[in-house]
Amino acid sequence: MSQASYDYTRPYWDQIGATIVGRHVFDMTDGWDGKPPSGVDHVVVVTRRPKPEGWDPEAPFHFVEGVEGVEAGVAKAQELAGDRIVEVAAGDVGGQVLAAGLIDEVRMDVLPVVFGSGKRYFGSVHAQHLLADPDAVIQANRVLHLRCRVRR
Repeated sequence: MSQASYDYTRPYWDQIGATIVGRHVFDMTDGWDGKPPSGVDHVVVVTRRPKPEGWDPEAPFHFVEGVEGVEAGVAKAQELAGDRIVEVAAGDVGGQVLAAGLIDEVRMDVLPVVFGSGKRYFGSVHAQHLLADPDAVIQANRVLHLRCRVRR
C-alpha cells in the first residue's frame, strides 16, 4: 500500500465500528477466521442461512436472517457501532442497503485492471441512484480512491 492510500484509508478504517456483509463475502473469506478485517470491532452478516456449524459464539460476528431484511442488519450494525461508522460491503447487500435509502456515501477504489466479467458493484439494483460529484479524489500508486455522497 502506498503512503497516499494509507493516509486516506487508515483514518477511515479507524472510525468503523461495524461492517455489514452478505453471506457470499463471509463464505468467500471463511469468515476471516472469526477475526473482523482491518481491526473492525463487529461484522454483521445478512444471510438466509444459519451461521456455520461450530462457529465460535464469542467471535464478534452477528448473523441477521435475510427474511428480516437488510434494515434489520443496518439496525444491528448501528447498535453495535454506537457513534462510529457503519460500513457496508458492495455487492447484493450493498445494493439492497442503497435501494433502501440507508447509504450516505459511497467509497470506491478504481484500479487499472479489466476483468471482462464479474459481479456488479451494487448487485442487481433495479432503480437509478445518483451520487454527487466526488468530494475526495485521491490518486495513489495504481489506484484512484473516490468518495461520493448519495444524492437524496
